[in-house]
This record gives sequence, C-alpha cells and structure tokens, in this order.
Amino acid sequence: MSQCAAIIAAAGSGERFGAGFPKALISLGNKTLLEHALGALLPVASEIVITAPAGYEDQIRALVGNEITVVTGGSTRSESVRLGIAALTSNCEFVLVHDAARALAPTHLAQSVLAALLAGDVAVIPGLDLVDTVKNVDADGFVISTPDRSRLRRVQTPQGFNLEVLKAAHATAADATDDGVLVEALGKKVRIIPGTERAIKITTPSDLSFALSLLGDTSQFRTGVGVDAHAFGQGRDLWLAGLNWPNETGVEGHSDGDVAAHAICDALFAATDLGDLGSNFGTDRPEYKDATGATLLQETFTRITQAGYSISNVTVQIIGNRPKIGPRRGEAIEALSKCLGGTDVAVLATTTDGMGMTGEGKGIAAIASVLVTRQG
Repeated sequence: MSQCAAIIAAAGSGERFGAGFPKALISLGNKTLLEHALGALLPVASEIVITAPAGYEDQIRALVGNEITVVTGGSTRSESVRLGIAALTSNCEFVLVHDAARALAPTHLAQSVLAALLAGDVAVIPGLDLVDTVKNVDADGFVISTPDRSRLRRVQTPQGFNLEVLKAAHATAADATDDGVLVEALGKKVRIIPGTERAIKITTPSDLSFALSLLGDTSQFRTGVGVDAHAFGQGRDLWLAGLNWPNETGVEGHSDGDVAAHAICDALFAATDLGDLGSNFGTDRPEYKDATGATLLQETFTRITQAGYSISNVTVQIIGNRPKIGPRRGEAIEALSKCLGGTDVAVLATTTDGMGMTGEGKGIAAIASVLVTRQG
C-alpha cells in the first residue's frame, strides 16, 4: 500500500483576484501558482490529482505533465475535493488536500502533516497563532464577545487525512471552507500542528507581492506614468474614476472618456512595456468604442497579469475644476481597486488655478503613477 496521495484544489475562478483567468495559472516568479504548489507535494505524495477549472483541463495537463491526473473540478471547493477523491487510483492510506493558492507552502510542511498521520492521527491541519484580538459581532456590528485568541488558530493547507475518514466526511455532500470542518462533524479529533507564514493564501495582488518578497530579492520593480485629458462635450454622461457623475457635463472620446481610468491604463502599459492606451484600445479597435473605463482597466489588469506582473500600488491625480472629488473619493478608490483585483489605489484631485484647458473649464485631465513587480 502506498502511503500518501494528494489532491490539489485548483478549480477556483480567481474572481476576487480579478485577473480574468483561473488564479492557479497566475505567474509567481517564473512559475504559476499551481506549479509551485505541485512542486512542494511531489517529494511526499505517490499520486497527485489536480482539480481544474472547466475548459482549462488540457492547458493544465500540458503544464504539469502526464504523471499527474487532471480532472474537472466542481462549482465549490468541497465538490472539487470529492471529485479529486473519486479520481484517486492508488490504494493509499492517507491523502493530503492542498489549495493551489497556497503556492509557497513548503515541502517540509507537507512532511510534518504526513508524519503526524503516520503517528496515529486521522486528521492533521497546519495552523498559526493569532496576533490580533478577535471580536465576535452581531449583524449590526456590535461586539457580542471577545474570544480567547490563545485558543484560536489560522488554518492552512496542505491538510492531511486518513483517506477512509475523508471519504466518510465527504459522503454527506456538505460544503465547507476546509475539509477539517467536515471531519469534525463526524466526531473525529483533528490535530493542529504549527504552520508557516510561507503558506499564505494568495487572494489579492497585494498577497502576490508579499509572496514575491518571500521568494527572495530577484524581483524587478518597475514604475510607469500615464496621462490622459479630454475636452468637455455636450450630450454625454460624465464617467470618472469608474463612477458616473450625474448632472455633470461629459467629455468627448472614443470610449467613455474616463481620464482617471485611462491614465492608470497607460501607466500600467508603460511600466510593463506592453504598449500604450492607443495601441491596445485605440480608434482602430471598434470593439472598444464607448467601452467604460472600468472595462479597459479590467482588461489591462488581465493583460499585465498574464505577462507575469503584479501591481504594488497605484496613484492617480485628477486635474480639473469639476466635479468635486472629495465627497466621492472613497467610492472612486473602491471602484478603481475592484477593477485591479483589490490593488491599493490612492485618488487625489487638484486644479490649475485657472491656467490651461482644465483651469478654463474646457476639460478634465489625470496623471497616474504605478509600481509593478515582476519576478526573475
């Protein structure tokens, strides 16, 4: 009997990351998240099954090779794990369940989980102590109680189980955020062993930047600056910083004329050497006529992410007499950040004291600066 198999849950859409393709295929250095996660388990598991997003099975098979089984995942994490269990062919006693998003979880963590299983535990989960005080709150945000954080843990993967116990836990067809919850429901004891900060779950661009820092000092930091300006024009709504501004005069342009979004796009293309706004979304591209700034930002984010870059931060300064940005600054930050997968965004505003096109009230402009990171 082989000792241990492994299932890598990689079927997530990556919607929170906002890359426009599965998160497991995002680059971290010169490898994808999935390749990093797989590499950590290869020395430990005799059989590995990867649950893939529908439509990406062949791409992942080409990435990982013929020795790894790739199956289509489900609509939830629990369903994907059940499909992974069903695809196991070896007569193994134990199974590790790992999230591809925890790409930097080291091999020694998987080895520690397996060692605890071999010592007699039926369920083993790595976890970290909490450093922040935790509050239990009601639906209105008022504190109900303060749990003792010394008895709480932040759990990670890979999680290890006796295979028959895990099968029984999943036989209920229940959903859970991790497999340990399902095993707990069987009344089985689940052991927590020390985890590691390297097993961070990569969910947002800032998580990716932190993960890059953990890989060493080979990161390439690049900056970009972008500028955009549009004249006011009658008969159009004003879109600015991803928001519609009622009762304000709109601007002329091929798309919606969102100068803040366009300036950020240009800055990102400049930093990543992927052209500029015109070469990517210009007037020779009719599919982008009247496109919203949010659409162009999301497409830009997808393109630079596919090229192996992550965004550290974005700053955009809007230049014009109107609209007044201050009252809606928070909304603007949220809208722009959402288009960029949760990236930290700063939104500023200024005037030119009556000078030039913007000072004379003839239009509006924006200038953006970005810092991006690429590994290797």
